[in-house]
Amino acid sequence: MAASVVGTSSTLAATTGAGRADDRNSAPLGARLQGVQHFGVTVQNMDRAFAFYTEVLGGTEVMRDGDFKGEPIHYTILADQEIDAHERRVDPRTIGVPDLAGGTQRLDVRFVQFENVVIELLQYRDAGQPMGTGDSWAEPRDHMSPAYPRSMHICFYIRDDVDFDRFITDLEAECARRGMTQVKANRTVAVRTEEERRAAPTSANAIKIRDGKSNGWSLIYCKGPEGEQLEFVQVLDPVKRTFAEALDRRRQMIASRG
Repeated sequence: MAASVVGTSSTLAATTGAGRADDRNSAPLGARLQGVQHFGVTVQNMDRAFAFYTEVLGGTEVMRDGDFKGEPIHYTILADQEIDAHERRVDPRTIGVPDLAGGTQRLDVRFVQFENVVIELLQYRDAGQPMGTGDSWAEPRDHMSPAYPRSMHICFYIRDDVDFDRFITDLEAECARRGMTQVKANRTVAVRTEEERRAAPTSANAIKIRDGKSNGWSLIYCKGPEGEQLEFVQVLDPVKRTFAEALDRRRQMIASRG
């Protein structure tokens, strides 16, 4: 949860550039990294997902590319799944492995820039569909609980002076207006039906921790337009200072390696 919201990879990248090149390849693995470059989300509908991350959440397009096919890209991404299918003696298609090798399916990507992270949207589509549009070749997974192992999420950092509860209300309203019916935030009170979720007071839009080590941390979980797991957080003092001090210590550690 917390790792998504602090530090800028560009700052760390600049810092890690210090030092002699002949020492870099023998340094600990962590010293050879430049922070987090992006988070990736495989989507069912590229147009819908791109509109959400750019028009709704305000990211900006970095680049788009696609129509990727052929054995090098197929095995680069999917070799482990091919091995799994072979060991289970099943058709790879039945466990969600597209045929990039033969070109029956293609891969398209778009990168979206936010202040401190890039999000990559990926779509695997049938070759006959236009590049970067339409629906994915595979059905989305049914299991959507973040408690499932291998689940991932994207965390967005809400600015200090924003009313968190109002933000969630406005986010849901804007997405409903656009027909993005998957975008539904949780509530901090017990709800058993969609009607109860919608009827919950706005004060239940986010949990606000005001004691212990997480004092100043507020959060809520929310599904994105593709059913992907999102988190929105606001980080105020004193926990904000905890993360700022940790970032300063890391920068000092990296600088000392130079």
